[in-house]
Amino acid sequence: MAIDLCQDSDLEVISVDVNQQVLEDLAKEHPIQIRVADLSTQEGVTRAIADADIVIGSVPYSIGYSMLETVIRAGKNIVDISYFMEDPFGLDKLAQAHGVTAVVDCGVVPGMANIILGYHTRKMKVDRYECYVGGIPKSRDTPLEYLSPFPVLEVLEEYTGSGRLVEQGKVLVKPMLSETKTIDIDGVGTLACLNSDGLRTLISTMDIPDMFEKTLRYPGHVEFMRIFKDTGFLNMTPIQLEGAAVRPIDMTAALLSPLWKYEPGVADLTVMRLIISGVEDGKPVTYTYDMCDEYNPTTDTLSMAKTTGYTCTAVTRLVLEGHYSRTGISPPEFVGAEEGCWKRVEQYLEARGVQCTLASS
Repeated sequence: MAIDLCQDSDLEVISVDVNQQVLEDLAKEHPIQIRVADLSTQEGVTRAIADADIVIGSVPYSIGYSMLETVIRAGKNIVDISYFMEDPFGLDKLAQAHGVTAVVDCGVVPGMANIILGYHTRKMKVDRYECYVGGIPKSRDTPLEYLSPFPVLEVLEEYTGSGRLVEQGKVLVKPMLSETKTIDIDGVGTLACLNSDGLRTLISTMDIPDMFEKTLRYPGHVEFMRIFKDTGFLNMTPIQLEGAAVRPIDMTAALLSPLWKYEPGVADLTVMRLIISGVEDGKPVTYTYDMCDEYNPTTDTLSMAKTTGYTCTAVTRLVLEGHYSRTGISPPEFVGAEEGCWKRVEQYLEARGVQCTLASS
């Protein structure tokens, strides 16, 4: 995101992190200012953003909510992809009181998909929303058929959890690894669908009777994870091991982290399919969007970084340029419902090689 925005000579970009070496490596290659700060503290966040016109939040989910609250109290607009577990609308009144525009969950899913859905709710009555999405290595010949651009512990914690979906207007909760459905994607093959919690704010902001989001993985990987879960390797209750209390999931994450790391030159894919059905102009209609984005070898940029990051920077530009100025907490579907916003985001993504194609209508 910092690299993308620093290409614009009109913008001064400051990247903040607790790791000085990572920042110095970034600044060697790009015209980005750097600032070392501990963003897990209110003081660290406040100092880091003191001279900012707008903030992009991308911190571990465990400190995401507190970071967002501190930014809002400082009166700074923010576009955030930290995906914390707390309800962001708990900060809505605070953001309105400070006149802050705070766009949350602004990645791929949630993020890009929500913007597209919001765009269609302007034109039609949506009665069904299906979202299939996943970040996977291009080659299946990887450890357990997976590699992760995210912290491995967070990925494993998701596998132990559940996903929320809406059926006939009722919110249901199903274990993530309980799904057996598969989907075929051109050029990729058959992928397994997992129940996941990507609907997030849509459950409260959208009056759609049937909605779900499924995480896509290679089928072999899902079977491995089911075995791990059934045999206790993902348990969060500590066990005694040579006098020390150890959570099995922490041990598993420590073992898998080096194996699941994307090394330079290793390609990934981000696959997404959206199916939006309902009534438009008195007639039934279905819109299907497909995206299959791939690692960029020229810049050594993972697809997940591109699709997530460029969505976030596109919305950041919308806020900076005054195309989106609603105060308070805004999930991405609010952005999409604003006249012209999805088209601007779409053009921004296409200019950077990310295409989400309307396959049928």
